[in-house]
Amino acid sequence: MIKTVLKIDGMMCGMCESHMNDVVRKSCSPKKVNSSAKNGETVVISEAPLDIPYLKQQIKDIGYELVSYTSEPYEKKGFFHFGR
Repeated sequence: MIKTVLKIDGMMCGMCESHMNDVVRKSCSPKKVNSSAKNGETVVISEAPLDIPYLKQQIKDIGYELVSYTSEPYEKKGFFHFGR
């Protein structure tokens, strides 16, 4: 699993967060996506790396700008993750 943090310019409210979540869901197949207008970012958990150039264009098409992104391996930590 991969955690990708997209820094987005232009999100102002909850509706902006919803639009961003929708475009990410339609553009790739994430396991989880969560946007925050306050932090100006969208966090995507996915099985495979995201197609950043394609996603950047999709984000631009709905009126926002992908400023930067970071990716790192992600391991889900369940309730019984202690001692691992």
